[in-house]
Amino acid sequence: MPAPGEVPEVLPEHPPRRPTDDVHPTVAGAATSPLLAAVGPALAAVALLDDAGRVAEWTPGAERLLGHTADEVVGRYAAELLACRTPGPSQGPEDEAAGGPFGRGSWEERASAVRESGHWSGVQDLRHRDGRVVRATLEAVPLSGDNGVTHWFLWASEFAGAQDVPPARAAVMRTLLDHAPIALAVWGTDLRCVWLNTTAEHEVGAFRNRDIGLPMREALHGFDTATAENVMRRVLDGGGPVIDHEFRWMSDDGSQERVFSSSFFRLDTADGDPIGVCSIAVDITNSWARDRLSILSRAGRQVGTTLDVITTAQELADVAVPLLADFVAVDLSESVPFAVHPPERVEPASDGRLPLYRRAAAASVHEGVPESVFTNGEVVFVRPPSPYFRAATGGVSIFEPDIRSNWSAWRLFEPERVEAMEQTGIHSLMVVPLKARGTTLGIAIFARSENAAPFSRDDLLLAEELGLQAGLSIDNARRYTRERTAALALQRNLMPRKLSGGTTMEVASRYLPTDVHEGVGGDWFDVIPLPGARLALVIGDVVGHGINAAAAMGRFRTAVHTLADLDLPPDELLAHLDDLAVHLSESEMSSGAGTATGLQPEAAEAFSPPTMAATCVYAVYDAVNQTCTIARAGHPPPAVVDPSGFVTFPETPAGAPVGMGVGSYESVELKLAEGSLVALYTDGLVERRTSDLDAGLDRLADVVSQAGPKTPLDGLCRRIVDSMTARLHTEDDIALLLARTRALDPGQVATWELRRDPSTVGEARGAASAQLAEWGLEALSPAVELIVSELVTNAVRYGGTPVRLRLIRHSTLVIEVADADSSSPRLRHARVTEESGRGLFLVSKTADRWGSRFTPEGKITWAELDTGGPA
Repeated sequence: MPAPGEVPEVLPEHPPRRPTDDVHPTVAGAATSPLLAAVGPALAAVALLDDAGRVAEWTPGAERLLGHTADEVVGRYAAELLACRTPGPSQGPEDEAAGGPFGRGSWEERASAVRESGHWSGVQDLRHRDGRVVRATLEAVPLSGDNGVTHWFLWASEFAGAQDVPPARAAVMRTLLDHAPIALAVWGTDLRCVWLNTTAEHEVGAFRNRDIGLPMREALHGFDTATAENVMRRVLDGGGPVIDHEFRWMSDDGSQERVFSSSFFRLDTADGDPIGVCSIAVDITNSWARDRLSILSRAGRQVGTTLDVITTAQELADVAVPLLADFVAVDLSESVPFAVHPPERVEPASDGRLPLYRRAAAASVHEGVPESVFTNGEVVFVRPPSPYFRAATGGVSIFEPDIRSNWSAWRLFEPERVEAMEQTGIHSLMVVPLKARGTTLGIAIFARSENAAPFSRDDLLLAEELGLQAGLSIDNARRYTRERTAALALQRNLMPRKLSGGTTMEVASRYLPTDVHEGVGGDWFDVIPLPGARLALVIGDVVGHGINAAAAMGRFRTAVHTLADLDLPPDELLAHLDDLAVHLSESEMSSGAGTATGLQPEAAEAFSPPTMAATCVYAVYDAVNQTCTIARAGHPPPAVVDPSGFVTFPETPAGAPVGMGVGSYESVELKLAEGSLVALYTDGLVERRTSDLDAGLDRLADVVSQAGPKTPLDGLCRRIVDSMTARLHTEDDIALLLARTRALDPGQVATWELRRDPSTVGEARGAASAQLAEWGLEALSPAVELIVSELVTNAVRYGGTPVRLRLIRHSTLVIEVADADSSSPRLRHARVTEESGRGLFLVSKTADRWGSRFTPEGKITWAELDTGGPA
């Protein structure tokens, strides 16, 4: 082994390892060395020499330059890598340090000369592993540890200058890493700059104070030197590298800002003692701007995907963590409803804090969100002078890049939050109001703990842009929630609270509102008792969604009730309902609603849909003759299940939806056995975008066919809806009305055919009294005899033949007189001197209810008396 002053021509291909006591224990592999991990992939060769001039660390870049592996050179003298004992020509006799540590004289002499200058650079011929000479540019920087021992940070790259340029003359050329877009610097343990590479020297503006020997606070003018110093001290003390730490440089006038991604690693001696810090900085200003645009783009896609305020708030928090902040919380004011039912009002706390907000969402890089003092849904109390209060009431952002320097001011008003921030290491904070349409809906809190870089003004602008997007989405969700709540409340108030089929039918219903963005629809159903042991079943679906559809549904339901009181046949009732809807739509159009688009009235009328339109099914069941008369207007057909379980969808003419002005509908009469099931439903139960209507009807038939004659209808309703909506998204409201038929016993009905003769009036009174005695209703005889006398008298005197009297005993006693006359009876108020005209007046005063309806043969005039109990 040659001494330090003896240099062999070629380094042995496989040199023997030195004795342990002659080798400094060091790390040679890139996997375990911070130096190699940080700069190993660089094009330049980097090595670390100990105080004796031996190689302590050897990077892959050095291996690529000279061909020697780390195992072959670590522990050997660096002078052994020289191609000759004498260095190349120096810059001149005035340069006493020419050749640097590798020049003439002993290692100690050359090292001392360079140590006094603090830096050396030059051109040197090195020996490659294959024996050829490699001319390289070298730079050497002495690094002194706390123990006073000097180590050497050595950089080398192949010399690219002209062959006729003397190497010593080119020593001033700093070509190390000229083509690498990274700024490299070496700092001593006192954090003074001991070396900068070419990129760092020529970085415009950011590193203009690049003089060697300056302390870090002067060398990094325009940077956040306090944070940089903390990071470097942490690296020196802990030994672990810091990778991709973001620093910003700001010009003195604030007109320019640059963003750098910086990494720091400690330089150690072979014994593990720190001798300095190496920093690597990459200008990512353009990348940083793209990242900000990417965050905004991501927020545009991921914030506001639903019309639920809680989900929207959580989406904002999830987008910002960890891209912008390590912790984000969203608090919303009481004006923003969290659910269908608003929360109870909360009074101020005993210490004067106001219940300003409720915590809507939170996200953190730490599991369990330890930074959050409040849980989701909890009331957030705020003291009036608090910065949170200023952001909430003033609508201005709070910017605290280093909140730790302002703990005392915050602790006065928010001691609980300050304690949580201290415990979780929060050092930078922003509070951004969430505003929309001039209203502050809440605040978003952004904080950093793991990310050592403080928030910048650009971060605040980004947070405010995110807050603006989220505020609009939350406002849309708030408006939707309020409208949906109002529509549901209106719909529930307009829907029947309790359905009863009396002795005519057993009924049950189920309503399921949709959860789509368009809001609740205008589905409705109803059961209307009719005279003569009859029952009307109604179901409909208003075109559109939202509160307008709910209001239109109420108008349709009222109109159907009014028309049902006229006891019209189903087809005529739908025709009248269509005509009424057209008139209402025309009235709204003429008031200006139809020309809101700016079109001419004629064009608006041509292109605007009706303001009131609906599909509907109207059915009347007669328990006496067990018939069901059905008419429908553009609505799905009812399902009829006989007692054996056989399901049919009667072929009834569909007709056009009411409100279209068609007004042509047909009725179909069905004979139903006792115990038959009639199912009326809206299209939301059977229609799906992914399948046709027939598939939905088949699935409905499969479900209802399993119902037995004694199956409870309430449970059957739930089973049908659950089965039809299982694993499927409900795209529309669902309304379901089930009715099971009942039949009156023949003994509950008595009928007499009467002659058109005045003497038949007495016979009719006698027959009615005898029937009442048989039914045990003798107490009603005086009233019944009076009503029968007047109705039969009118039929005999004014009506045609035949005349028929019928008594029906179910929940009430019904007296019906039918004749062939098609004119409607009119109640008159006779004068004192008149001897006639008081018959219907007496009937109206005696009966509980009375009326008339038309039949194909003429008309029926009827009156009802309450029997005081069930049939």
